[in-house]
Amino acid sequence: MQTWMVWVTLASLSCGCGAHIKTTRTLPPQSKPVVRDANREELLEKYNEVARGVKSVDATVELKPTAGSKYSGVIEEYHEVKAFLLAQRPAQIRMIGQAPVIGKTVFDMTSDEESFRVYIPSKNKFLVGSVALERTSDKPIENLRPQHLLDALLWPEIRKEEIVLFEEFNDETARYYVLTVLRGGYRPEILRKIWFDRADLLVSRLQSFGPRGVLLSDIHVSDWQPVSGDQETSGSARPDHSFPRQIRIERPHDDYRLDLQITKLTLNEDLPPDRFKLEQPPESELVRVGGDTEEKPR
Repeated sequence: MQTWMVWVTLASLSCGCGAHIKTTRTLPPQSKPVVRDANREELLEKYNEVARGVKSVDATVELKPTAGSKYSGVIEEYHEVKAFLLAQRPAQIRMIGQAPVIGKTVFDMTSDEESFRVYIPSKNKFLVGSVALERTSDKPIENLRPQHLLDALLWPEIRKEEIVLFEEFNDETARYYVLTVLRGGYRPEILRKIWFDRADLLVSRLQSFGPRGVLLSDIHVSDWQPVSGDQETSGSARPDHSFPRQIRIERPHDDYRLDLQITKLTLNEDLPPDRFKLEQPPESELVRVGGDTEEKPR
């Protein structure tokens, strides 16, 4: 009997016999978000097409570092610098940062598959260390490493033998497809997550994970633009190849973030080895990161 009375009450309210409890709005057709459909195989091919299509990157960027977070209790925002960025497979990268207007070098850093080298003129220090180094500094900005940019610029291809899960994810702002690549072993773990915005089926986010589910990097990419024909080389990229112009790299355990706005871009040029070579300047202090000693200036 009580259930019957509840339904009668709700029906009377919806008919205008009492206070309104429902409001219906009809949105104009042009404001309705576009949601595209795709399956796992289609998204794998879209991702791998970009991964295979980018062999090298030569870019000029506006770079803004942010150290710390609300979780560490301190946030330090640094001035935006102009940076020249080179990257080439399999794992070579170099970035030179210059102060605005005066063009003075703020940092020069490079790395390969084994080691990194960083020169900071203002401190007259030359840092070297292994790319496998896991120890972090108490000063977040000192955790900045050139190899941290590789995942954002040179995507690893997903191999056929890798296990890839497929799912949908929705929030209040957008709808996504997510590919989750697993790391093999006795107990499989998450290796990478690749997010596709269903508005255009373009990659919008790349996450990489270490052992035990540690989130190493969280990369957001946007503002995809075509690469013009004069920036391509002899069939190395398709005519409709595109590349993101805005990149945000978050390193939660290193406690810093990089925001990059690409202003000039060339893909797939042959970059000679000497452009990645960085020698220690005379009279600079050599610091072996991860070691117990610091070498004196030479």
